[in-house]
Amino acid sequence: MRGGPEFRKQSVNLVLTVLEIVTPVFALAAVGFAWVKLGFEYRIEFITRFAMTLAVPCLVFVALMKAQIDPNALTALTLAAFSAYAIVAVIFFGLCRLAKLNVRTYLNPLIFGNTGNMGLPLALFAFGQAGLSYAVVVFAVMAVLSFSVGVWLVSGGGSLLKVIKEPLVGATILGGLFLSQGWSTPSALTNSLELIGQMAIPMMLITLGVAVARLKPNHVGKAVWISIVKLAVCTGAAWGVGRAMNLPAEAFAVLVVQIATPVPVTSYLLAEKYGADSDAVAGLVVISTLISVGTIPLTLAFLI
Repeated sequence: MRGGPEFRKQSVNLVLTVLEIVTPVFALAAVGFAWVKLGFEYRIEFITRFAMTLAVPCLVFVALMKAQIDPNALTALTLAAFSAYAIVAVIFFGLCRLAKLNVRTYLNPLIFGNTGNMGLPLALFAFGQAGLSYAVVVFAVMAVLSFSVGVWLVSGGGSLLKVIKEPLVGATILGGLFLSQGWSTPSALTNSLELIGQMAIPMMLITLGVAVARLKPNHVGKAVWISIVKLAVCTGAAWGVGRAMNLPAEAFAVLVVQIATPVPVTSYLLAEKYGADSDAVAGLVVISTLISVGTIPLTLAFLI
C-alpha cells in the first residue's frame, strides 16, 4: 500500500511527541501521589498558599513580560477565554437544572478546569515558551472568574475587592502592561523572579498528585458521566470560540487544552469551606483527572 510506511512513521512520531509532553506532567503528579501513600508528610495548604501567592505570580509576570507574542493576539485570547467560560457556564447551568443536580455543588467544578496544576505544564511542554505565555492568560482569566463568580456560586459571597487583592491578578495586569509597552525589569531582578517562578510548575504537579491521593471519591458512576459531559462541553465550547475568533494556531490549541482540563482541587476546597457536597466534588476531581490520562494525549494528537 503506497504511503503505508510513511504514514506509520508519522504515527509513531506523533505518539512519541505526545508521550514526551504528557510524561513529565503525570510523572511529577505520581511523585506526589506516591509520597503520600508512603506515609510522608506534605503540608498541602502551605504549598498551595506559597505557590499562589509567590511562585505562580512570578511565573505569570515573567512569562508575559518576556513573551514574543503580538499583544493583539493575547487580547483576542483573553476575550476568547471569557467567551468560552460564559458559554460553558450557560450550558452547565441548564444541564444542572435538567439533571436535577445541586447548582451550588456542581456548577463551579463543571465550569472551571485545572488550568494551573495541569494546564500550564501541558502548554509549556507541548508548545514551548510561547504556549506558556498564552496559557497564563487563560489561567489568569480562570483565576479572576474563580475568585469572584466561582466563590459566589458556592457561597453567595463573591467579592470584587478579593479579586483585586489576589497577587495573581496584579501579576497578570503588570505583566500585560510590561508586554504592551515593551518594558523589562533589570536582569538581576528578572533572573530572581524567573527562578522563583520555575518552582511553580513542579510544585503544582506534585501537589496535584498529593491531593488526588488524599481524596476519597464517592458516587463513582455519577462522577464518570458528569466528567465525560464536562470534557465534551468544554472542548466543544473552546473549539467553537477559537475557530469563530480565528485565533492563531498555538493560541487556539492552548485555549482548547486549558478549557478542557479536569476538575481542579480548588473546587473541592471551596466546597469543603462553604458547606457544599465536598464528597461529590472530590469524586469529580479524582475521576476527571483519571479520565484525562487518556483524553489529554488524544487531544494533543489532534492539536499538534
